[in-house]
Amino acid sequence: GRGVMPSIVCSVEEVLNMGYVIAREKVTSTFKIQNTSTLTLRYSIQLDSLSSTRDKDQQRLPSFITSSLQRTEFVGTQNYNGLSVFSIFPTEGEIVAGKSQEFIVTFSPDHESLYYSDRLKVVLFGKNVAHVIHLKGAARDHPMFVEGGIPLDVPIESLAVTSPVSSPEALKGEIIFPESEQISIMSILLVLEYIEGEGSPVPAMTELKVGAIQTARFASKKNVEFSFDSLPLLQQKGFTVESVKGTVEPGQVKCISVSWVPPADFRADDPLLVTALLTLKGDIKESYQILFMAKVVSA
Repeated sequence: GRGVMPSIVCSVEEVLNMGYVIAREKVTSTFKIQNTSTLTLRYSIQLDSLSSTRDKDQQRLPSFITSSLQRTEFVGTQNYNGLSVFSIFPTEGEIVAGKSQEFIVTFSPDHESLYYSDRLKVVLFGKNVAHVIHLKGAARDHPMFVEGGIPLDVPIESLAVTSPVSSPEALKGEIIFPESEQISIMSILLVLEYIEGEGSPVPAMTELKVGAIQTARFASKKNVEFSFDSLPLLQQKGFTVESVKGTVEPGQVKCISVSWVPPADFRADDPLLVTALLTLKGDIKESYQILFMAKVVSA
């Protein structure tokens, strides 16, 4: 007899990020698996969110309560309607030696959340896990988003469905967002570390991203506008923001570079924290509190 080792090559290494989508809409992506062995492989696709042990796993304390500060949960936010937020087609079959199989991943969130996630496993012959892909996605009720830095929020949402406003309209089940209403979404922490002791000093660098989601639901709306305030204070403390205002077209992302050089009166033992407001205007107006934290570290 002859023993043969099954082997595959996947077009996605570790993470498949579906990006941002408007809640209650869907987006698809694809990946391929090639059979690089000399025998026909029988495969199945498994999602952690559909695991028979998921209910037991959910009884554990979340990571933000325990000693670990990292977000290690593979199964994040799921749909309220009980259906999987990620679906795969096909889920099982065979791949002939030397051939490839294309898989379609559909992301269809039914409410707003930044933490949709799941883990996909490619299982061969019903027992061998040959490849693992971390699925990620985010959903917004409005066609704009900001990402970057460290979000200062809790990554696990409550099971309760809450309304963002308490008004007669909200009590009737109708939530109205007038054009002029300003909604504070979240705080974002930007940490900049200036390395001291190098030959030629290099400014500490980081970036924020402002994006506009392409969607037919808001096709008639204008581009997303963004602007920073508190610029004189930021400049006084040594911060430089590359784009303090601008516009983003639907389907595009604008990268905003932020740099920091210690000012002449900076004291290394005195932590530096400056707050500025980033305002986005689209179908509504949103405010993001940006916390600029800077420190000097030795090379």
